[in-house]
Amino acid sequence: MKPSKFSGKNRQYTKWSKNVTEVRILPKEKPAPGQAAQLQVETDDVTAQGVYANMAVVSHTETEFAFDFIFVCPGQPKAGVGARVISSPVQTKRLCAALKENIRNYEARFGPIKQ
Repeated sequence: MKPSKFSGKNRQYTKWSKNVTEVRILPKEKPAPGQAAQLQVETDDVTAQGVYANMAVVSHTETEFAFDFIFVCPGQPKAGVGARVISSPVQTKRLCAALKENIRNYEARFGPIKQ
């Protein structure tokens, strides 16, 4: 018997024989060709508060970059790492490009950042 195919809503049916029917559930939305699906990012309340840092230390190995974000309190001899982010070289390069673009946009809107 030649299989017969038909579709309904988000399902595709293939009838293989009198007693065997294959049902495939299809995704509701397909992204356009060449377009990635949109990522929804969620965060808890503590993470959403963020960590303030006025200093960063960057180090790397062959396979990863490490960013230590530090808060230096004026007049205090010690400072602690508030957050550490470890990233791949590819992702670090993307982060660098995103930072450059955002700094360009910031300075276009608010003027040059004084160093």
